[in-house]
Formats: sequence, C-alpha cells, structure tokens
Amino acid sequence: MTDDTPALLENRTYDELSVGDSASLVRTLNKDDIALFAILSGDVNPAHLDEAYARDTPFHKVIAHGMWGGTLISTVLGTKLPGPGTIYVGQTLQFMRPVGLGDRITVTVTVKAKEANNRVRLDCLCTNQLGKPVITGEAEVLAPQTKVSRLPNSLPEVHLHRHERFDQLMGLVQSHAPLRCAVVWPDDEHTLTAALECAHAGLLMPVLVGNGSRIRAQAEQLQLKLDGCEIEEAPGPTAAAHHAVALAREGDVQAVMQGALPVGTLMHAVMDHGYGLRTHRRVSHAYIADVPTYPRPFIVTDAAINIQPTLEDKRDIVQNAIDLARTLGLSEPRVAILSAAETVHSTLSSSMDAAALCKMLERHQIAGGIVDGPLSLDAAINERIARLKHPQSPVAGQANVLVVPNLETGDMLVKQLSLLADADVAGIVLGTRVPIILTNPADSPRTRLASAALALLLHDADGRLTTEHPIT
Repeated sequence: MTDDTPALLENRTYDELSVGDSASLVRTLNKDDIALFAILSGDVNPAHLDEAYARDTPFHKVIAHGMWGGTLISTVLGTKLPGPGTIYVGQTLQFMRPVGLGDRITVTVTVKAKEANNRVRLDCLCTNQLGKPVITGEAEVLAPQTKVSRLPNSLPEVHLHRHERFDQLMGLVQSHAPLRCAVVWPDDEHTLTAALECAHAGLLMPVLVGNGSRIRAQAEQLQLKLDGCEIEEAPGPTAAAHHAVALAREGDVQAVMQGALPVGTLMHAVMDHGYGLRTHRRVSHAYIADVPTYPRPFIVTDAAINIQPTLEDKRDIVQNAIDLARTLGLSEPRVAILSAAETVHSTLSSSMDAAALCKMLERHQIAGGIVDGPLSLDAAINERIARLKHPQSPVAGQANVLVVPNLETGDMLVKQLSLLADADVAGIVLGTRVPIILTNPADSPRTRLASAALALLLHDADGRLTTEHPIT
C-alpha cells in the first residue's frame, strides 16, 4: 500500500452521490514508479527509462508513461469516489503536459452527471505542483448499489533489483583498453561464451589456451565466431594452466580466466613457487555482492581459496580486500571481521583472530581501512542491530568488507546471497601478479562481465585509488 491508501475503504453508492462531489489523491513520481509501470506494461520506450536518450527528446528529460497518470485516475475511482464496487465503463484522456521525475501530481475526480441505470460521469483532472493541468478527461462508471466498508487487502512488498552497482562498475572501465586475457581450457559452452561476451563488451582480448581443434569445433557447434581470438595450443588442462601462467609471467597476457578445468588445477599452477604468479602477499579471493535489499555493495572474502586461514593469512586477506575496495573508490573501507560472537573467547578462534587483526591495524600491519571485530553478521550489516549491540563501533551496521572465518562459512554465505537473496556476485583473485577470474557455470552474463571489469580495473589501477565516485 502507498502512504495515501485509506486506512478504511468506504464507497459512495449511486444514491449517495451528488453532482459536484469530488475526491483526490496526491502522488510524486519517482524512478520506481516508472520502472514498475514499464515492467507491468512491457512499455520500455527509452524516453521513459534512459536519461541519455531522453535528453535528445522534445522534453529533454525522462518522463512518466502517459497512462501512469491514467492509472491514478482509476485508483481514485476504485478506492475513493465512488469507491469499492465501481465498474469502469469508459474513459477519455487528453495529455496536456509531460510528468517528470519529482513532479507532485494531484488527481481529482468530480461527479459531473448522474444518469439512468446507475451510470455516473465524472470529470478527471491531474495537475502538477505548479497547478498546471497535465491530464484531463472524463470517466463513465457504474456506481455501486451496495454499501461497502472494509479494510484494504494487504499487498506484497516489491523490491526492484536494478543492477545499478554493477552498471557503475562497468562505467568505471568504459574508457579503458581491453586486457589480453589467457582463457584456460575453454572447450565448453560456458567458458567460450563468457570469453566472447567479455570481448564483445570491450573488456578482454581472449587468448584461448587449449586444444585448438576442440575449441574450434565447440565454437562451430555453438555458432560462435572466434574473430579476434588467438589460440595457444596445449594438450590438456594441466598443461594449459601452466602455459597460461607462463604467458602472464612473460607479460604476453595481463589476466587469466578459468575455463573448463578444476579451480585446484589452475591455482596449483598459479601458486607454483618457482614459476607461478605469487607475490609477497598471500593469494586470496574476493566476491563483490550486490544484494537487492541492501543499501550498498560489499566484499566477502575469502570464500574460494583459503580453506582454514591462519592469522597471518587473514592479515593478507584483509589487506587484499582493503586494496580492492580502494580501487573501487572507497577511500577508507570499513572491514568487519566476522565471528559467532561479539566478544573475544579463547575457545572461539575466529574471535581471537578478529581481536588480533584489530591490533594489527593499530600497529600499522594493516593499512588503508577501518577494521573492527569480532562482529556477528547481523551487527556488521544491519544498522538497527548495530545500534543495539555496538553503538560505538565505526564499522558495525555499515561494513564494506566482510571477512569470514574460513572458506566453508564464506562459500555458504555467498551461495545464500546468490540463491536466496537474488544477489549479483562477481569475484576476482587477489595477491597475484595479474588478476585471475574464477568462473562458475551458474554465473549470469552480468556477473561474468562484472568479474572481467574488476580484472581490468585492478590491472589499470595498480593499487591506486582510482575514482572519486565509489560504487554505491
């Protein structure tokens, strides 16, 4: 229900109506109104949805669908005058002026005439905040004969998942040159499609490392064109992983993408002490999660590589995540070290590690962010709970980074967000010489592109704070 939905629905029967009776409602147009109307009607005219397109239209701005105002007239007729039991018979409408975002529209219907057989004609007028008419018209209805007084039905909540945060991420790399990326053993539909999607989006220049004959056959079967893709021959997945790592070490590629081979096979080559891509940091993985019901994106780490990290491992995991968050434009990321308790217990190792990590921040062993813990998940992300549990915490309720105790908890958290909360989740390997993209057959095209955009942003940022406009 909206704020102006009456607490009690009451109608006016035909016998109770008099010429001149009127009723009104007031509604301010917002982006959700336009999006919901487009979803329900299927009217995706860019004049209503695309600000850049709308600037070149006669009105130079996004405007409401004309019938959005028409539905408000129907709302007044069905809920106020005559109210429940009213049956629409006819409606005329004249659209006098456009309705833009933020316009405050007053919708008024006035009884114009009562006719035989319970027919009633009503003048309809929609005016904006300046008092100027935007819609005029006349409605013809069958007025109810039976008195109705009842509570309104409860309606389901609607949450719009706009994917705007990942769109912002894509916007950050629009002007960047694509990365040469070794795609390791891409002989399945998922990997080959992902690589070509990223190439088409201008994010990657794929170097396909694997069995050339199988790659070409797969592309032909899927009717995919390999134009612009190089192929580096490798006899099997393990050889392909080592060859891709060698290409990265030699500077021939600037990123690596997992194909149809196990994560362990690829990471074994990456982690090789003599010929891998390790740096002075512990290698870790980070997911960026965009949850529709949460007001900001956040990073979850490590849910893919470090199974049971030590305290020293966690120090690097935290620092890697802080550096990633800064690359995304957060000048001082807020890092929550998660545990099952908010106080330190010697028998709960995650709480002990959390306390030690906070001390490491004080001693400048971790830099660039704000770290607090141990924090439970609810206290880390929910402002109301944070005020109750940790009113003095600089992180609770507004965390940008969630550091999980181990891989098991991280993996379950990310999958719950993705499958139960409809979150978009993009991931990247950190602490290596070049960005590494781990893929999943369940990844959506949007997620695959976002992961590639992360790789491109990390490569070009080289640890710097890259934007004054963080992803929000």
